[in-house]
Amino acid sequence: MKRIRIIFIFFVALTLKLFSQPSTPQTSGGDSLRIYLLPELLVTATRSEKDAFQVPRSVGVINAKQLHDFLYNSAAEALSQQEGIYIVGTGQNPGMIQSIFTRGANSNHTTILIDDIRITDPSAVNNAPDIAELSLANAEQIEVVRGSHGTLYGSSAIGGVVNIITKKNLSAGLHGDLELKSGTFGKGTSTFSENVFLNYTTPLGLYFNATVGNSNTNGLDATVDTVTNPNAFKNRDQDRFDKRDVFGKVGFNDRRWDLYVSYGNTKHKIDIDKSANIDDDNAVIDFKRNLYTYGASYNFDEMFKLKYVGGYSTMERYVVDDSSVVDKAGNNDHTYSDATYKGAISNNELLGSLRIPGFDLVVGGGLYGETMGSKSYFYTSSFGGFEFKSDLDTLNLKTTTTSFFAHGDLQGRLAGKTLEQFSLAFGARFNKHNIYGTHWTFEVAPSFRISENAMVYASYSTGFNTPSLYQLFAPSENFTSGITRGNNNLQPETSVSYEVGLKHRLSNGWMFSFAYFNTVVDNAIEYVYLWNKDRPVDSLGYLDDRGDTYLNVGKQTTSGVELGVLAQLAEGLSFIGNASLVSGTLSYQPSNIDGAQTKGNHVQVYSNGAFINREVESVGLIRRPNTASASLLFNPSNRFLTRVDIRYVGPRPDIYYNSNLGPYGALGTVSVEKYTLVDLSAKFLLSEYLSVQARLENMFDTRYAEINGFTTRGRGFYFNIRYLFDQQLY
Repeated sequence: MKRIRIIFIFFVALTLKLFSQPSTPQTSGGDSLRIYLLPELLVTATRSEKDAFQVPRSVGVINAKQLHDFLYNSAAEALSQQEGIYIVGTGQNPGMIQSIFTRGANSNHTTILIDDIRITDPSAVNNAPDIAELSLANAEQIEVVRGSHGTLYGSSAIGGVVNIITKKNLSAGLHGDLELKSGTFGKGTSTFSENVFLNYTTPLGLYFNATVGNSNTNGLDATVDTVTNPNAFKNRDQDRFDKRDVFGKVGFNDRRWDLYVSYGNTKHKIDIDKSANIDDDNAVIDFKRNLYTYGASYNFDEMFKLKYVGGYSTMERYVVDDSSVVDKAGNNDHTYSDATYKGAISNNELLGSLRIPGFDLVVGGGLYGETMGSKSYFYTSSFGGFEFKSDLDTLNLKTTTTSFFAHGDLQGRLAGKTLEQFSLAFGARFNKHNIYGTHWTFEVAPSFRISENAMVYASYSTGFNTPSLYQLFAPSENFTSGITRGNNNLQPETSVSYEVGLKHRLSNGWMFSFAYFNTVVDNAIEYVYLWNKDRPVDSLGYLDDRGDTYLNVGKQTTSGVELGVLAQLAEGLSFIGNASLVSGTLSYQPSNIDGAQTKGNHVQVYSNGAFINREVESVGLIRRPNTASASLLFNPSNRFLTRVDIRYVGPRPDIYYNSNLGPYGALGTVSVEKYTLVDLSAKFLLSEYLSVQARLENMFDTRYAEINGFTTRGRGFYFNIRYLFDQQLY
């Protein structure tokens, strides 16, 4: 905390110094390979289009040109370059689960949207989506809002919001983008992908979009081999990943109407392993999602707009493990298991926006629903045979949330000339959940404009995260205590966040931003073991098991600083850099325990093994490192662009199973070392429409870890060729 405060004071002083310099806006020109640092427009921060520099929040925009020029392999790679975001799995074998941590919040505390429609995995234990399923194939822009934004987006927006905006209409005529990519990232690895985007727009504004993306990867062994005995039997295999995305969109867009309906289908198949350091030669996950989005908006005039957005999504994940070979004779472990997990999401919102000189207002309401089901089967022929089945489909598990919200942006000039440099953003949201009842969130964000291109701001906001369906309703019951794993008395996790920040544009082509934030999450939901209340903690044994459940039992506090710099160093030479520092604590109080659910038994938190018979506090959050990124872009001509990327990830704790933590064991922590990666990429325009790109990833072949016991990619080389029907696409 002391280090964060020192950095905060330093950057306040630096920025006040910068404010004394005159500034003028930047101009643009040139063609498709010229790099210019321009103002970006986004809608996610306020639900209406606004210059990102004018928003009194920490925000980021990744446009379509950046997504293609920088040769990102996935959405996770693009997002990982943003300050405040760390995604576990980005550097691992393709297809590995990718979990997002924004500003130190949990992996289910970032709202992921596609065209304003929330994407989750209702069948997952904590409802967090897998970032690996996201596609860049039809993305027009990715918008990021850091910090709590529950007023506009509801549950899970505690750490931030990521919104992928898909392409709409273009100029009249046929437009297309064809791309082929191949590469390798280690011994015996290969990846091939093909992407096609087509658009046809009529002179009246009717448009048709179609996208197909396909990738096939023969990857690494996803787990680290720690067996050093040369005579030991090994049956380790390289893990494959195959992914296909299909997307179609039909719409109409003119000065007044914006109508569309779209369909997206994602399928992927990934070879998986058992756990850290333990390979599995015959386990596979098949995942598929169908996503339907639709919307309509009408501009009555320049002042008033009415908009409706809706979406429906279904997902299914099939997991099968058909035994593993365990010796040279070909014998297997005599087990078979499979499981099918299903979920569905529906989201419908109606909102109206009013824009008059000095005041913007958005008012809306919506209905959000989730359902889940699962079936699992396990069989082993060992010990005379054993079979187990589970079926949650018959329980009809579902929740619904009704909400109403309003968000305004008031400029001080309405109150007189003396206040014209002040602005105030504010909002509130009412939520009614069919299980836990009603909940309010609100935010307020004042800002002061020192000059036309310099602003200081602050924000105070509350947020929440609804318990998942599994946490609420999992029916597993302990035969001794009768306590169920699911707890329908769970309350939402609630957060209080504040942020102070600075933004400045300079006449020499520099842009600078800085933010300090603090977030406190109460009612944090934890998975816990329950143990016989009649025995002391230090003498508990297996027979003292009284079940397991989910409880609101913790408080998580995170704080940090974020710095972003964009600089036009010279003609054709640009710099992009950012840094993020985050620290956090997790604490538990015995007084927070729901005695009715635990029946007075001892409570042990599985995530760290602690017994909550006294106040417990742990310092340092799992998988939340300090990070920094720097990119140098050299653009000597309209036909050539090269880029050097450096990314630093600091040391952080990770988890492992520790059998010594209680009778059943729990999760302990292990330190994971820091690492620095350097990438080099280049793009060359062969003609007006044809380009080639190459990227050298991890050019120094750095050995590093993101998760304890799992491998990461080594030095890799990727090459792609791309043909555009026209340059208007980007």
